[in-house]
Amino acid sequence: MNPFVKIRRDLHLIPELGFQEFKTQAYLLSYLETLSQERITIRKWKTGLFVKVQGLNPRKTIGYRADIDGLPIVEETGLEFSSTHNEQMHACGHDFHMSIALGVITHFVQNPIEDDLLFIFQPAEEGPGGAEPMLKSDIMQEWKPDLIFALHIAPEYPVGSIALKEGLLFANTSELFIDLKGKGGHAAYPHLTNDMVIAACSLVGQLQTIISRNVNPLDSAVITIGKITSGTVQNIIAEKARLEGTIRTLSDESMDMVKQRINAVVKGIETSFECEAVIDYGSMYHQVYNDEEITRDFIQYMKTQTTVDVIECKEAMTGEDFGYMLKEIPGLMFWLGVDSTFGLHHAKLNPKEDAIEVAIDILTSYITYQGN
Repeated sequence: MNPFVKIRRDLHLIPELGFQEFKTQAYLLSYLETLSQERITIRKWKTGLFVKVQGLNPRKTIGYRADIDGLPIVEETGLEFSSTHNEQMHACGHDFHMSIALGVITHFVQNPIEDDLLFIFQPAEEGPGGAEPMLKSDIMQEWKPDLIFALHIAPEYPVGSIALKEGLLFANTSELFIDLKGKGGHAAYPHLTNDMVIAACSLVGQLQTIISRNVNPLDSAVITIGKITSGTVQNIIAEKARLEGTIRTLSDESMDMVKQRINAVVKGIETSFECEAVIDYGSMYHQVYNDEEITRDFIQYMKTQTTVDVIECKEAMTGEDFGYMLKEIPGLMFWLGVDSTFGLHHAKLNPKEDAIEVAIDILTSYITYQGN
């Protein structure tokens, strides 16, 4: 078995949520300590890591980021290396991302190049957001790379392929939490209450009119309410309701407009249902915007490689806090084909592990080309 496939399986056993990746950090450190320490400097940041690999004659620093957290999902893959952590799963491929990064580090410890390399193992990508505070950390300011790369697994593309485009790749995203408070009471006396189940249902429908009637049809935006909680038992009218969702847009301007309309719609719900409402936009992720010049160079280089097919794709409504790093540091993110029947964040996601070796090969090749 490829050693980095084994590492992926080890990490898949121990998924942890954002800023709780203690076992994950310990596992990464234990592997890194097996490598020659002559050119490696490792520094902890919360539950993440910065790993610097010193070059032979550095002129610049090349950065690479891998996210390390899991999701609050009950795994249903049936794999022999399924998650051992209750209701937590690597359902977004971060186990792949980490094992690939370790493979690339191993290569450059054994085969140093001219330039310095900085590998960033970032916690809390799935929430509450680790990229922005990591970017602002003293360690990052001291070791800040001149360009930076990352990948994300893509179940819809075959193994042996990568997909990317110049410019916007992933959308702006924002969490959305709305709490409603009315007046509960007996189910037989609805006229004496303010029913928050009815208010919540009305609000969900009205939120969708923002997309259908306030967003330019030539633009794109999404409001998804993925969770509603309300009530206690079947014969008591609910006093409270909570809606949890997400907003996705392809521009900062559209995000601002959508939020303004949400604020207005919620005020209307307060008036019409005589209730109180509180909106919390939670974590917001900046769009992933690939530097045009670097991306063109990357695509041209990859098209010369016989081991990978390059697909120039459309932008996606996916959110990724790597966008904060690309906002300050030129670079790119690309999709890595892993050919899974089930998609990202699905309890049965099962990416093909052959993609790990593909990714290590193309990344070491391109970084060598960049750094010598």
